[in-house]
Amino acid sequence: MESPAMKKRVLLIDDEARVRTSLKMVLEPNYEILQAADAQEGLDTFRKEGPDLVLLDVVLPGTDGLAVLETLRSESRMTPVIMLTGTKSVKTAVDAMKLGAADYLSKPFDVEELRIVVDRALSSQALEREVKQLRAQVVQRYAFHNLIGKSQGMQEIYAKIEQVADSRTTVLITGESGTGKELVAKALHYNSGRRERPFIALNCAALPETLIESELFGHEKGSFTDATARRVGQFELANTGTLFLDEIGDLSAMTQAKLLRVLQEREFTRIGGVQSIKVDVRIVAATNRNLEDMVRKGQFREDLYYRINVISLFLPPLRERGEDIPLLAKHFLAKRVEEEKRPHIEFGKEALEVLTRYPWPGNVREMENIIEQAFIWSQNCPQITQEHLPTIMKSDSRSSSLRDDTLAGRMSLEKAVMEFEREIILDALKRTNYVQTHAANLLGISRRMLKYRMDTLGIGRPDSGNSQEPDPPVQE
Repeated sequence: MESPAMKKRVLLIDDEARVRTSLKMVLEPNYEILQAADAQEGLDTFRKEGPDLVLLDVVLPGTDGLAVLETLRSESRMTPVIMLTGTKSVKTAVDAMKLGAADYLSKPFDVEELRIVVDRALSSQALEREVKQLRAQVVQRYAFHNLIGKSQGMQEIYAKIEQVADSRTTVLITGESGTGKELVAKALHYNSGRRERPFIALNCAALPETLIESELFGHEKGSFTDATARRVGQFELANTGTLFLDEIGDLSAMTQAKLLRVLQEREFTRIGGVQSIKVDVRIVAATNRNLEDMVRKGQFREDLYYRINVISLFLPPLRERGEDIPLLAKHFLAKRVEEEKRPHIEFGKEALEVLTRYPWPGNVREMENIIEQAFIWSQNCPQITQEHLPTIMKSDSRSSSLRDDTLAGRMSLEKAVMEFEREIILDALKRTNYVQTHAANLLGISRRMLKYRMDTLGIGRPDSGNSQEPDPPVQE
């Protein structure tokens, strides 16, 4: 049995003393009981004591129980109210439930049924409060002011998020891989009126063409060979919320056409289905590709591009946000310290200088990965030093040469960044025996992105005589 301090408090509002006595006898072993004989006394006790649950008689002297219920629900949506009545009027029950009653019992009540209904209402209340608290934590986590950065580029992003978050306007987020596009998408959602509705994220590059349409729109049972049951698509799951389409530039021409129709008509049909399904979904799209260039080359539909590019947010690469690097590094370190419950640890001066000089080809995602590695290597140390950072970050002779060539006008910034990125990727491949999956993990990027960067930078495998085990083929 719970101690008196731990008991939930139940308020009985009933004008019949014998009914209150009976209810008290049934509930008092497990709950602290408060009593009121009329509507006004009941409201006064409710406001003063703040009970966890109310048992309310429908028929009261003066103000009736339904009017009291309406007042209680307006003052506290979280407190469950169970209605009691001596009549078996279906209309009264319906009216009470419409006004927000948690349940309804008729007199004379069954003792076991009463206990079950009270327990169920309090359990639902506890669950609702937990969900509300978790939702509040998520909203706080993705509040736009929690995006880390004081650079001008990030300040502009904050201002735009604040302006467009609470609307249904479609937003296109662009920027290199790892710059935090999904974090911005979540900030848009959780700072909007849709914050309590679903946020559904879909990586368009992670699914083969044969599955992407089913993933987006769903399918009916038997619509194709493997369709053994109906599947609800992401558009349907995101109804009244936000659908985040990451790497939208990877969609095929056919899927682009179908997506355009959904955005125009706000309705779609499941694969194999005949019924149109209307949805209210806000679209936030993202890509690390140049969609304008793809439109010129005929690789991306122009009408779809203008449909998704209503508001554009560009996330600058980390190498252009030098003043944000120490802030981000300290943020990721503090996050790991809190998760692991470790004593306070900080960066040494030289380590911060190394982090600041590094060009971060993998951007914020790479930084989080490297800080986690340094955190692990620094066990039992009060500081993270240069020795805890990857070797590639400390080898700055080549980076100094590239920097000097760039500043002297002998090499463009783009060329210098590509050269440095090429060396980093080659170093990661050598360290992992040219196993691309391991190299991608080391760099903090996806294997698909590693392969894309290798192709772009002209990095091939070593001689075929090498004994390394090949990676599995990339799913396109």
